[in-house]
Amino acid sequence: MIRSLSLAALLCAAPSAFGQVGLGLTPMRLELPLKPGDVSSGALDLSTDAPATVRVRAELLDFYIDETTTPQFVRNQPAEAGRSCRTWLTANPMETELPAQSHQLVRYTLRVPPATPPGSYYCAIGYTALPSAQQLSQTGLRATIRVVAVFYAIIGKPSIDGEITGLALESVPGRQDRWLAVLTLRNRGDWHFRPDGVVVVQGDGGQVLEALQVPSFPVLPRRDQRFILPLLKAERSQIRSLKAGVDLGAHEIQEAVVDVPPAVPSN
Repeated sequence: MIRSLSLAALLCAAPSAFGQVGLGLTPMRLELPLKPGDVSSGALDLSTDAPATVRVRAELLDFYIDETTTPQFVRNQPAEAGRSCRTWLTANPMETELPAQSHQLVRYTLRVPPATPPGSYYCAIGYTALPSAQQLSQTGLRATIRVVAVFYAIIGKPSIDGEITGLALESVPGRQDRWLAVLTLRNRGDWHFRPDGVVVVQGDGGQVLEALQVPSFPVLPRRDQRFILPLLKAERSQIRSLKAGVDLGAHEIQEAVVDVPPAVPSN
């Protein structure tokens, strides 16, 4: 059985494991201000800390952020077709061998079509370590390590148009002793934004029980994005309200407050 570990943009290096294969790709995010018809070229640093030669293969990928704020990378995501820059992107090499504990430059080129409307467009390059002949001959569990660099092509002048549309306290499915603050942000515009803010868990009289930092994941254009924030300290019986204060990138704080009903004692 083969297990695929898509470590995606969350990691720039996979730890040495699964046969001592470690990969890195930096930078792991590029945000490129461009114009229609522009051609942008540059280089990424692909590295390995493995003690033996590693063969790697590239893929050009679509991606999206799911409702758990986890990046998902796929070869073709039809729902993202209007925002994908995958077909604009080329990389060299697409397949190569990395000597033990070495680095290699990956050249990329992004060609923006001349008629591209203003907005954010996004795609990725992923490099996957291919199993060796010895690994292919073995049975049992094998892992595929992939590292990813994400590209955002920003066409025109970004204009942030978003709002807080939801704030709630939810229990972890199947666990009445584990609770989550869930913040929902809506992006009504054509450019992505990264929120900066906090959700405060309050008790009686506004007492601060816990402050949860909103992770700076992108909210992609024309969608709602849930941010799930696990409570680490506050007890359910103490919680009376949640208060969110978030800057969506327009240098102004949006706020939301929701009352939380008293906990119902379990029988």
